[in-house]
Amino acid sequence: MTGGGTGGHVYPAIAIADAVKRQCPDAVVAFAGSKDRIEWQAVPKAGYPIHSVAARGIQRQITLQNLKVPFTVLKGVWQSWNLVDDFDADVAVGTGGFVAGPVIWAAHKRRRPILIQEQNAHVGITNRILSRFADRIHTAFQETLSTFPAEKTVVSGNPVRAELGQASKEEARDFFQIEPDQRVLLVLGGSGGSLAINELFSRQIKDFLHHRESVVIWQTGAKYFQKIESTISAHPRLKILAFIDRMEMAYAVCDLAICRSGAITCSELMVTATPSILIPSPNVAEDHQTSNARSLESSSAAVILSEPEIRSRLYDLWQELWNDPDRLEAMSVAARANALPEAADTIAADVLQLAERRQA
Repeated sequence: MTGGGTGGHVYPAIAIADAVKRQCPDAVVAFAGSKDRIEWQAVPKAGYPIHSVAARGIQRQITLQNLKVPFTVLKGVWQSWNLVDDFDADVAVGTGGFVAGPVIWAAHKRRRPILIQEQNAHVGITNRILSRFADRIHTAFQETLSTFPAEKTVVSGNPVRAELGQASKEEARDFFQIEPDQRVLLVLGGSGGSLAINELFSRQIKDFLHHRESVVIWQTGAKYFQKIESTISAHPRLKILAFIDRMEMAYAVCDLAICRSGAITCSELMVTATPSILIPSPNVAEDHQTSNARSLESSSAAVILSEPEIRSRLYDLWQELWNDPDRLEAMSVAARANALPEAADTIAADVLQLAERRQA
């Protein structure tokens, strides 16, 4: 398994690995990743070994750091070449990020079956290149089908954590200590938090709490938590958290989410049938969050606001939806209709089939 740099690449890989182990407990799974990125902590925490492979992307601006890229790539290719052989991989799975490049290339050259998984509605550059080596390609959005060869591509959805969708609303209300007659707005900025969303809610939180039945669960990200907690007055219907460990509870209790539109977030919104206002981050490669958000909006499961619009339009849009329960219910139904909750198991079955092909 290889994929890294961001949680959007790492956590789908872990979900696929977990599904492989469920379907074939004797399977031996290992990861390749970079020591200085999120995978180096997330993968061992999930119970899998990880091997170091050097990887570096080219900076978009002119910088001396780009001079190091060829040497880092060569080192990563050499490490990957040895790793594929030493581990004796029967199949290689790539979920994107720069580290997947040398590993999948080495697996291809050593004639190992290859599966790649693309999370976003706009295909990342790594998977765009690696798709020519792949035996099977799994995507999360219909919009990507035109990018890949049709004969080896399937829309299976994004692998998400197995516990999502399993919590009941009553259980979640107890977990967050929310009364039965209260309604919940969930505010998410991604695992690291969003400066733009945090600044907006820091200025306008009293407006969102104006409705007596409204509760706001606000995940700030660890980077912003202390400042926000120290400057925002405590309120019985406001819960400020640095990070939400029990996302299944958060989705189960919320009536509407305001959040970024990363690929995994969008898939979680669909699996949990959560209506949403999506604010794509303008700071991601190739603006892929906007493509993800448009996919949900086109099915009436979400409404998009650009980041520059949130100061003038977010509160009014929230009020419009908050006061229209029928529309929120229709958005929830649309989200669930587009969900592919069996993604991890579907991809894992393909992984095992490819492995068996090599062993035959």
